Amino acid sequence: MPQSDPNVPFPLTRPYFDQEELDEIGKVLDSGWVSQGPKVREFEERVCDYTGAKHAIAVANCTTALHVSLLALGIKAGDEVIVSDYTFPATGHAVMYCGARPVFADVRMDTYNIDPELLRKKITKRTKAIIPVHAFGLPCDMDALDEVAEEHRIKVVEDAACAFGGKWKGKYAGTMGGVGCYSFHARKGLTTGEGGMVVTGDAKLAEKMRGYSVFGMTTAWAREKGRGFQIPRFTYLGFNYKLSDIAAAVGIVQLRRLDKVLRKKRALARYWNEKLEKIPGITPPTENRGAFHVYQSYVAVLDKGLKRDRLIERLKPMGVQAQIGTYASHIQPVYHSKDKCPISLELFKRAIALPHYYAMSESDIDKAAARLREAMRGSR
Repeated sequence: MPQSDPNVPFPLTRPYFDQEELDEIGKVLDSGWVSQGPKVREFEERVCDYTGAKHAIAVANCTTALHVSLLALGIKAGDEVIVSDYTFPATGHAVMYCGARPVFADVRMDTYNIDPELLRKKITKRTKAIIPVHAFGLPCDMDALDEVAEEHRIKVVEDAACAFGGKWKGKYAGTMGGVGCYSFHARKGLTTGEGGMVVTGDAKLAEKMRGYSVFGMTTAWAREKGRGFQIPRFTYLGFNYKLSDIAAAVGIVQLRRLDKVLRKKRALARYWNEKLEKIPGITPPTENRGAFHVYQSYVAVLDKGLKRDRLIERLKPMGVQAQIGTYASHIQPVYHSKDKCPISLELFKRAIALPHYYAMSESDIDKAAARLREAMRGSR
């Protein structure tokens, strides 16, 4: 998805960095260990401390996190994995990377998250796992999803790409299923530019996922700290999904200030809500009871009759960068899907992501909202 446009007064997003990131990167460069090494391990440990997860494996991005998770769970050709339909296609792609078939389940109109009852109807004898997606940082109802998974003895892989720091009834997104996957892309509350993490409470599963992320062998840093000279063995087909120490250094700093960033983004979301409630034709996002929304993106829904794409085009010359929310996966040609997900399809057509980032002010939102109101007049 597009990132910020430096020539637009109110870009969709703007990552927040300061001197601390530069200082940490400098230490890594001075150390000479710039690939996967001690900073990656430190970042993993700090993510465990923050989320309460027992094991964390840093990877190149959330797509790779999803892939190694499914591989470690034994997902293979002939299997089916139920995926929340309203998501960036990386979720469905990760299933296909394993040779399995993604089965798309529809979502709720209010939360944009997978509907547990519709999910239940998609389960077959071939179903081996489900991937709920915490849309835009709003955690799913994990109680209902875990109940379905336990009833049918299927695995849960949380796609928490947008939801690092989010909570469902006090538990962090990513820690309530068997495996959780995070993204540290530029649009996230915690960013390393590109990057990801997979967490689990299962030590054996963590060992498998780490192996899959480094060619199916032990990491260079682990060998460096081991006893004596070690020549690695390649016991299964793995991938080069490593995160660098440079990126991890940025992540460590970002994690230190994450709570401050989330407080500000939640406050800005509340202010956006107040503005949108006074603009006819657009519905603000929901934060359902029990959830702690991190608002990775601020995504609202236009009324039927408003042309979302025309609105996005009208906003750009007015200095406001907007975008679609995300995709209805089942209509993407790559999947050859016969699933029907009408709510996801409506959201794909009508949802709009508005500027939302840490450095934004209430005054900025006042100006962006005024331009939104003006642009909506010509978008019918």
